[in-house]
Amino acid sequence: MTTPYLLTDIANTMMLLAPSAALLCLVLAGISLRGDGGGVSFVIGGGFTKWMFWAVVFVTLPGLLSWFSGSGVSMPSVGGGVGSPWLASFQTAVSGFVQNFVLGHLASVLAAFMALRAIMDMVEGRNPILSVLAAFFLLGIQTTYTLMQQYNTGTQYAMTDVLASLWTYLASVVMPTAAGLVVFAAIIRFATGKPALRLVAVSLALLCVSGLWNLIQAMAQ
Repeated sequence: MTTPYLLTDIANTMMLLAPSAALLCLVLAGISLRGDGGGVSFVIGGGFTKWMFWAVVFVTLPGLLSWFSGSGVSMPSVGGGVGSPWLASFQTAVSGFVQNFVLGHLASVLAAFMALRAIMDMVEGRNPILSVLAAFFLLGIQTTYTLMQQYNTGTQYAMTDVLASLWTYLASVVMPTAAGLVVFAAIIRFATGKPALRLVAVSLALLCVSGLWNLIQAMAQ
């Protein structure tokens, strides 16, 4: 029994809209970054991790569907063009809205708001780091999406490959950069006569993230 053309066009439209959905998830992840917790730690299952996970799912959706088809589950043939003019124009309109309005204009406005929120946090005596991180993340959404696409292997295990590659990038690139910033903050605290030993320990721990993970894996075997 062949799949009706209308259902095939709808499935193809959803597949073509998957990159736009991934970009929207990244925007929502940046917004949630400010509201996750009261510190710089991210709780598993929080808003940021949830939206990042769904962004990875949408980026690797074709590979995920191939996993089901490779396991014997009957899947309709999707991934081609859209034959219906109305669905084709709908897909073009939604993709253009996400690229031009959400990513091109709204994300930068939200980043500016997060920068203002960081100033207000300092006025209220709160830690502005989450607002600053949210602003940087919103400004770098396109770069993050491109990085995720580069890590996408296109296989049935593409989702876990992207997650593992993002973890490696976080541990090898982001953490050493964060360690340098923490060292700078420790110097400022030491120069102003405030305790700085905890920040020094944090910077050393950030530099040893990959080593600590390898140690945990070796102990678990």
